[in-house]
Amino acid sequence: MSRTARLLPGKPVADAVLAEVAQRVAALRARGVTPGLATVLVGDDDASAGYIRIKQRQASDLGFASPHQHLPADATQDDLLGVIAGYNADPEVHAVLIQYPVPGHLDYDAALLTLDPDKDVDGMHPLNMGRLAVGMPGPLPCTPAGIEALLAHHEIPVAGREVVILGRGATLGRPLAMLLTQKRPTANAAVTVVHTGVTDWPRYTRRAEILIAAAGVPGIVQPDHVRPGAVVIGAGVRYSGRRLLPDVDESCAEVASAITPRVGGVGPTTLAMLFRNAVTAAERATERT
Repeated sequence: MSRTARLLPGKPVADAVLAEVAQRVAALRARGVTPGLATVLVGDDDASAGYIRIKQRQASDLGFASPHQHLPADATQDDLLGVIAGYNADPEVHAVLIQYPVPGHLDYDAALLTLDPDKDVDGMHPLNMGRLAVGMPGPLPCTPAGIEALLAHHEIPVAGREVVILGRGATLGRPLAMLLTQKRPTANAAVTVVHTGVTDWPRYTRRAEILIAAAGVPGIVQPDHVRPGAVVIGAGVRYSGRRLLPDVDESCAEVASAITPRVGGVGPTTLAMLFRNAVTAAERATERT
């Protein structure tokens, strides 16, 4: 008899996180501090411009100041570094987002290295990756943090369970593995990271109690790759035009006990974690002054 897995939507998770962020922003503003989340966009990519608009709208709703710099597509590396240097020096800017991707002639990684790590709202600066690795406080990569929050919100036990992450990317698979092995009630798991370079990767995914797909390969996870009754989190996606192509085939819902929806799963939690990082940065900056 076929069954359908319980859905694990991200919106209620994001709503709860953003409600907490709004309270913290209000507390800062009551002390005369307006948290500032600055954004940088280079070029005229429609999707990137759309993401910036969403983030600016959310920032306004939450009570953040949201200064923005839009550089032309032919901006030089020095132009980009100059904007970052200005935000680094501005005490009213507590967090900075450099929208990715940037035009191909620019070096995003080199730009990221010049950003003040304490203002790195994406949690991707190498210093912040190091902080994560050793368990020091710092901004966390947003999608991994959102996945931990999603599992916790939906009361999916993680501690002591076998988690398999399919994908080793620097923005998702690797930091997520570090996050979920930390000693914390919502983590503390036995984590295995596999990838498409492992010939028999389904051998690992079939034993997972929690399977997290983070490969960015559309449809790579099929029902026969999933342990019956497992929890499946689809975090890797690609786009064909405006159509979202997830790693996890929808038919996996017939095997899993719980699964993220094709649309509206991890995405909303990623955005919420960006604002949690931003308000935390403002609080820490205020404590230092």
